[in-house]
Amino acid sequence: MPDHPPTQNGSWRHQLGSPNFPPESDRYHLYVGLFCPFAHRVLLTRELKGLQQFLPMSIVKPYPKEGGGWRFPSTNDEYAGSTIDHLFHSEFLHDVYFRSDPKYEGKYSVPVLWDKKTNQIVNNESEDIMRMLNTAFNDFLPANDTARRELDFYPSPLRPQINEINSWMMPNLNSGVYRAGFATDQESYEENCRIVFATLDRLESHLSNNPRNIYVLGPHITEIDLKLYTTLVRFDAIYQQHFKLMIGSIRHNYPHLHHWLKHMYWNVAGVMETTDFKHIKENYSKSHADVNPRAITPLGPEPNIERWTEKDEQWRKDQEQGSESLKGHM
Repeated sequence: MPDHPPTQNGSWRHQLGSPNFPPESDRYHLYVGLFCPFAHRVLLTRELKGLQQFLPMSIVKPYPKEGGGWRFPSTNDEYAGSTIDHLFHSEFLHDVYFRSDPKYEGKYSVPVLWDKKTNQIVNNESEDIMRMLNTAFNDFLPANDTARRELDFYPSPLRPQINEINSWMMPNLNSGVYRAGFATDQESYEENCRIVFATLDRLESHLSNNPRNIYVLGPHITEIDLKLYTTLVRFDAIYQQHFKLMIGSIRHNYPHLHHWLKHMYWNVAGVMETTDFKHIKENYSKSHADVNPRAITPLGPEPNIERWTEKDEQWRKDQEQGSESLKGHM
């Protein structure tokens, strides 16, 4: 029988690597939406770790949401970037949830990690799935692919710092944009909007005080970079106007965060490839009738991400060479 462990919010919290869920190639299936920042962080982990052949996936459409929740296209050509449900040919994501638990009464969210052998959901918490994919399939990677085998987004020496940043970045920024955007009164909106920008200020200050960091915590990418990227890449594109976060933009008011964002998008293989601005913008603008009742998708900003320039490239070379000339190129 499928086992749905009791949790306070109705989540599945099984762990890959436990006796009931050992890592196996093509045993598990991932459900995501390209619009969702929480699914995006899992997609980035899968992409950067090179797990595509071990972990197939299906992608829901970015809209509509009403009338049954997230749904799959009827064909892979119906909405570019979305796919049919490769496992069950379901119409809705909730059909997948009910296969695992016919009495499920929670939300039908992405990401979802499905076990084809036991026919149930393993986990639908993005941070859990990120951390499982970080190491679970290392032994399946080619022996000569040492870069991906050794790539660790949650390394032991940095865990205290990662956990500390997670403790305030997640509630105040990653989830904070939603609390501001979905606020139902002026006081709540203003309070949460200020919290979002105070958190951006804190991250900007961190990068400013550590100017030699290519990534948030130094020379190596961690889960903090993945979590921050999936929020910031949506910020100017949709959050700013849709969620009324108008105090500032990443590109105009946060130079260090903007530089970091450009580096992630243009220079980290797999990041640009997993970022779909059409899915992102049409999801928010066409799925939140209470926020945007006419479902008009705004144009801009143009470009979605500013180009990586020769000046930026010189900065990166200085980092790699340990040059002391960094400040002259910022």
